[in-house]
Amino acid sequence: MQNNVLDYLDNIVKIKPNKVAFANESFSMTFSGVYKESRSLASYIAGKGIYKKPVVIFMNKHPREITAFFGVIYSGCYYVPIDEEMPASRIDLILDNVKSPLIICDEDTIEKAEAFNTDAEAVLYTDVIKTDIDEDKLALIASKVIDTDPIYIVFTSGSTGVPKGVCACHRSVLDYIEQLSETLEFNEDTVFGNQTPLYFDACLKEVYPTLKFGATTYLIPKSLFMFPVKLVEFINEHNINTICWVVSALTMISAFGTFKTVVPKTLTNIAFGSEVFPIKQFNMWRQVLPNARFTNLYGPTEGTGMCCYYKVNREFELDDVIPIGRPFKNTEILLLTEDGKLAQDGQPGEICIRGTGVTLGYYNNEAKTKESFVQNPLNTFYPETIYKTGDIGKLNNYGELEFVSRKDYQIKHMGHRIELGEIEANVNALEGVKISGCIYDKEKGKIVLYYVGDIDKAELITILKDKLPRYMVPNVTNRLESMPFTANGKINRVELTKMNQANNK
Repeated sequence: MQNNVLDYLDNIVKIKPNKVAFANESFSMTFSGVYKESRSLASYIAGKGIYKKPVVIFMNKHPREITAFFGVIYSGCYYVPIDEEMPASRIDLILDNVKSPLIICDEDTIEKAEAFNTDAEAVLYTDVIKTDIDEDKLALIASKVIDTDPIYIVFTSGSTGVPKGVCACHRSVLDYIEQLSETLEFNEDTVFGNQTPLYFDACLKEVYPTLKFGATTYLIPKSLFMFPVKLVEFINEHNINTICWVVSALTMISAFGTFKTVVPKTLTNIAFGSEVFPIKQFNMWRQVLPNARFTNLYGPTEGTGMCCYYKVNREFELDDVIPIGRPFKNTEILLLTEDGKLAQDGQPGEICIRGTGVTLGYYNNEAKTKESFVQNPLNTFYPETIYKTGDIGKLNNYGELEFVSRKDYQIKHMGHRIELGEIEANVNALEGVKISGCIYDKEKGKIVLYYVGDIDKAELITILKDKLPRYMVPNVTNRLESMPFTANGKINRVELTKMNQANNK
């Protein structure tokens, strides 16, 4: 039985040492190269006496950044990825939280790291991998690993503006990779196209299955996501057959007419998540790739990535919602009402996660951990931690779980409880709309809609008046040239709120 995620690498390097493991548009690393460089890095860390500590990785998205993750784990420590995309103030908060003794950098980041307000030593990856591998020391470290030891801290946004570091262990990641791989049918011929930044947990879907099966992952350049035709050409050129992307990355391709020019003909396995996939856009994908498998995934960082899946097996009307389906094996979803009881069939409730996938909590943040990682209210007999996601869900007529909205997106307007997601779903279904995002201006008591598309604002509102109750029709409508997104591909509602505030001045 495995108790270390790097058992995957230890095994596959003996079987496929010369196969490409990770690559970008110009650089690739074999499993042998990944193994050797990560163990050299681990030997450097261990040689400095750093053990069971957070080690910050501050590198550009690159196969060597992934290799650095593995090196930190081999050393008995846990990695904390940060990125130049992050605001300096956010990086300062992260460094203050983890108090790492070491920052591993590349040539582009080393000077910035040396200017950080921290006692951590900044070192170059290319220097430290020259360290001779200390097999005896690494073997001793490996012999002491247990599966509840942490392997990474990934920072999510906090409602107060202070980021929260989600700490995950070997066991939760191993369990996740086993269930995900079985569900999505990965194998040694899988060629992943990675879209998400490496400082998000979403990259787990490619990174560790690559080690498990001896598959290959291409890190797709971020710049290509601004040029959908070139992006699809990259997929075809590298024979990428599997993608696990955020919905916005997929809709950017379908909504802007890319399929009229080029089709991602090598894709056979498409998983998506993070937000609701507008049926209109989803149908475009199914039409051009009728033989591909499509799977909707759902799950928070605090649940070690994804915890639910739905393999699309039927047609959907434009106003339908694709379910998030059922939990993975070894996971249970509890839909809890506000008084801590199970929601009845069809009744909305907060999605709460029970099982191995529940992470260790927020690093160095006991107060926030206690708010969301709580005792299972249905179990009064022994300690059992569940994670409260803050998402609202319900069971549909098929017994499948449906995402309803975030608790944060549920508003009280004109005496009515309204889900902003329901408004967005209706807008996204309209001809001439590519994507939309809704916010609520509490100060003025107004629903504010932003959208990208060809349809006129007045026409859009006229149509919505026939589709929505009067109290749900947006009070303010703004057409945008492009929708702002967060780094992990979700609609940036903070930015929309700032736009609205600027318009009110």
